[in-house]
Amino acid sequence: MIAVDTNVLLDVILRGAEHADVSRAALYRARKAGALFVCEIVYAEIAAQFAGDAKATDKFLREAGIELDLSTREILALAGASWREYRQRGGKRDRMAADFLIGAHAVHRVGVLLTRDEGFYKTNFKKLRVVNPLTTRGKT
Repeated sequence: MIAVDTNVLLDVILRGAEHADVSRAALYRARKAGALFVCEIVYAEIAAQFAGDAKATDKFLREAGIELDLSTREILALAGASWREYRQRGGKRDRMAADFLIGAHAVHRVGVLLTRDEGFYKTNFKKLRVVNPLTTRGKT
């Protein structure tokens, strides 16, 4: 299983996205390697592109071979703890708890996240293996 971050999906959804081809290819490779999933935050962030229409969002995810996986209390607690540690280290408020929920969810469920935000996740989730479509072309 591989968790997918919002930025990779937006590359595929948004017309003219700079990294559309690379992200589409990375999703294809990841899907061949195993099941793909998103957490609630990623679902909500991409749902905005479908005007909040759950049916349209679900259709996109289904066609992309991606499942919605709900967070547990343990995941939520890990996200909160990770965000707190970040802020204690002097991290700025431009990173909201949502980013930490995505990372905590990926760590807790499978330990692998497909994202272009490699630096953030590697810094804040040491146990997470990050697959960046821009730097891992041809590999997943």
